[in-house]
Amino acid sequence: MRLRGTRAEHEEYAAIIWRKPFWAPDWLDRMIGHRWDTPLLRQIPLSVTFLGITGALLASGEITAADGGALIASFVVLAIAIAVSVLYTVRQLPYPEIIPLLSIVAVALGRVALGPAVSSLLVVCMIWFGLASRLTWTFVGTAAALGAVLLPLFWPGANETFTILSLLEIVVTPIVCCYVAAVLHGVVADNGRRLRANAQLVAEREQALADAVGLVDKLRENEAQLESAGHLFRSVLDSVTRQSVIGTDLTGLIDVWNTGAESMLGLSADDVIGKRYIHEFHREDELEARAEELGYPAGATVLNPGFSALVEVARLGGSEDRDWTYLKSNGDALAAHVAVTPRIDENGRTVGYIFVGTDVSDVKELAKLQDEFVGLVSHELRTPVSSILGYLELMRDATDPLTEEQLQYLGVAERNAHRLLRLVGDLLFTAQVAAHKFPIEEAEVDVNAVVEASVESARPASHAANVLLICNTPATRPIVYGDATRIAQACDNLLSNAIKFTPRGGTVTVSVEPLGSVVRITVRDTGMGIPPDEIAMLSTRFFRASTATRAAVQGVGLGLSITKAIVTAHGGTLSAESEVGAGTAFAFTLPLHRLDD
Repeated sequence: MRLRGTRAEHEEYAAIIWRKPFWAPDWLDRMIGHRWDTPLLRQIPLSVTFLGITGALLASGEITAADGGALIASFVVLAIAIAVSVLYTVRQLPYPEIIPLLSIVAVALGRVALGPAVSSLLVVCMIWFGLASRLTWTFVGTAAALGAVLLPLFWPGANETFTILSLLEIVVTPIVCCYVAAVLHGVVADNGRRLRANAQLVAEREQALADAVGLVDKLRENEAQLESAGHLFRSVLDSVTRQSVIGTDLTGLIDVWNTGAESMLGLSADDVIGKRYIHEFHREDELEARAEELGYPAGATVLNPGFSALVEVARLGGSEDRDWTYLKSNGDALAAHVAVTPRIDENGRTVGYIFVGTDVSDVKELAKLQDEFVGLVSHELRTPVSSILGYLELMRDATDPLTEEQLQYLGVAERNAHRLLRLVGDLLFTAQVAAHKFPIEEAEVDVNAVVEASVESARPASHAANVLLICNTPATRPIVYGDATRIAQACDNLLSNAIKFTPRGGTVTVSVEPLGSVVRITVRDTGMGIPPDEIAMLSTRFFRASTATRAAVQGVGLGLSITKAIVTAHGGTLSAESEVGAGTAFAFTLPLHRLDD
């Protein structure tokens, strides 16, 4: 990964990162002049988080300010940082990195007063340096972070002592801060360059399509020149060699086939026009899945469900962009992004459809490489995290007893290390899913036993969240053929989500129900719910529902994608029903092997 980029690339990509958030009202966007990348708006989240953590720690009574002067000084420096950010927002001054440096000073003073609980904010400060145009600021910020964790050891009157934990903090914190800023710097630089390249490519394609649409308008306006304009339109379509433009009538019979389609699918216009149907160049399983998703739409194309799956949105007057797999003349598969729009005559009636396809094989290959990179990085992280856990266990088992405070710090480190290890495991699993290589050890599995074990494992979390957990299993025992560990993982993921997203006093109900040739496991909660337009995206990696982000529920968006992969690998299906404010029900089915008494 390259860690350098031009100032223009950093500014362009940083502007995308700091664009208008989903929760911001339009009046606020207009009031600040659509400038969401100002120093003040970058500083506000850190300041609010710092004050929130400080207030929570002091209010809880578990931690008291060890040095009142240092705490007051941290507030003063934070106020100065906010004031400087206002100044930099009003006036375009050089070196805005002064603001995060002041924030690090405030965090350092807060560390003196409140202990290690605020040290994590140093990583937030380093995000600013990662977005800086020069890599030098990453090292400046790292040096400042090192000074921040060293300050409590030299602060006059501080009772901080040099221990193994403090040594770990001194060593690990600057390394993590430098790594976060350096990686972010590299991502911003690389993505900035990709953004410029993609923007240029999109502009070229939009211009080509705009030219084609302009020619169509000209044909409609001047019927007297219909024949000559038709030849001109044909030549323009043939000049679009990097995209396939395919036209059909209302039944899917192809009547337009440009040069791009010839080169992409390996057939000439004479071999296709008036002889082949558009859905013949698509995979049947994709058409079947899309038709099932649409509920097998009726209408003008009811006798051809495959064609309906392609044009249903356009048939209703809209347009649709979607990834499909084209089948070339030699049987090879080609990943394509296809835009479908209706063809309208002079009377406003739909007379056919236009399919504009773009070869995205390179994009898919890049996504594959990204998945491999995630798997590689996750694998490399597993060893050091396991080593950290091993050394933490050795410290706990050391001959010299640890103080209660040291044990508390050790517990925090162990919990976070275990959380990181679970995240690494999830990332590895998703990489295995993307590569179709994750293992399934098949055997006969008692579904009741698996579900009941998952419920019992989730009871401590439900008690802590004050959520009632109910388990309903049938008298007969459904037996499936699969991997008990993976099925339990799917149940655990759904239960964990249901408990997290259900408010205190709510209920989570787990039920097992044999239904003919399948057994259905349902997890129903009375939580916050999910908007209907987001349900289809729930199994996408790293996707989180807007209700979850607004409620600040922790998570990275991998659980449901892992669950769907497990269910699919067992020949089952995963579905969801939800109503915002009323709750959500996730259900997955597995092929039933037999029922035991």
